[in-house]
Amino acid sequence: MTSDQNGRSLTIEQVRRICVVGSGTMGSQIAQQCALNGYDVTLTDAIAPALDKALASNRALLQARVNKGKMTQEQCDEALSRVKAVTSLEEAAGDADFVIEAIFEDLGAKHELYRNLDKICPPHTILASNSSTIVISKIAEAIQRKDKACNMHFFHPVLVMQLVEVVKGPDTSDETIAVTMELTRRIGREPVLMQKEVFGFIVNYILSHMMEAAMSLYDGGYASFEDIDKAVKLGLNHPMGPFELADFSGLDVWNFVMLQRYKETGDERFKPPAFLEEMVKEGRHGRKAGRGFYEYNK
Repeated sequence: MTSDQNGRSLTIEQVRRICVVGSGTMGSQIAQQCALNGYDVTLTDAIAPALDKALASNRALLQARVNKGKMTQEQCDEALSRVKAVTSLEEAAGDADFVIEAIFEDLGAKHELYRNLDKICPPHTILASNSSTIVISKIAEAIQRKDKACNMHFFHPVLVMQLVEVVKGPDTSDETIAVTMELTRRIGREPVLMQKEVFGFIVNYILSHMMEAAMSLYDGGYASFEDIDKAVKLGLNHPMGPFELADFSGLDVWNFVMLQRYKETGDERFKPPAFLEEMVKEGRHGRKAGRGFYEYNK
């Protein structure tokens, strides 16, 4: 349980209303995953067409499960009905017990949002960030309830990937972490706990080192990206090689992550290579763009 400013306590059983802020691919699927497991969710975004697109995407994804016999039409309709979409942050978060923020990776924008949430939300509300690059201590600089803030990092695609990284900031209470870990389990996902902050958390911290090594080998002319991918898949038994994975995640995303880590550490190893920056400028963003290191049929 976690205590609010009036001395009352919040238990996992009292988490009934969830608010997800940001209706992009991550936010929309986080909302739907919560709804699939019985929670009432309010999905909010300042842009109404983005909400319409999010709801349509979720309906298509769940309808595909129905068509494959993985769920009934009744279960599909019930899960979809649990997600309410609104453009008003006040309406969405005003009575929320738990807020999951999934907006774009900009600290200034997150500070503005969290200041508003700090005012709007009840005192007991936990504020969790899905950020994959910004640690909660930096985001929570903007709020009073620092003990009720943590990272809750889902993986793409949320409706498929089981892992959620829960990160404890220096001011995050043990009670907040306990509720967040249990909520993760109750929405059908598997949490891992980072007991202190580091850039990239667990998965991206490890992955960034592998990606830096792979790009360095390719940039230095030691091997083609195809052979580096083949070596990693056959030698390390990875399902994807690093360049296939970069295409899947988005080269623009990896360029941004590497640039952020370079700024954070000053380590030249993590500075995006010139060839990657050029590919991003050319619009070669990977699978979603139809071409990256590899060519894809849109």
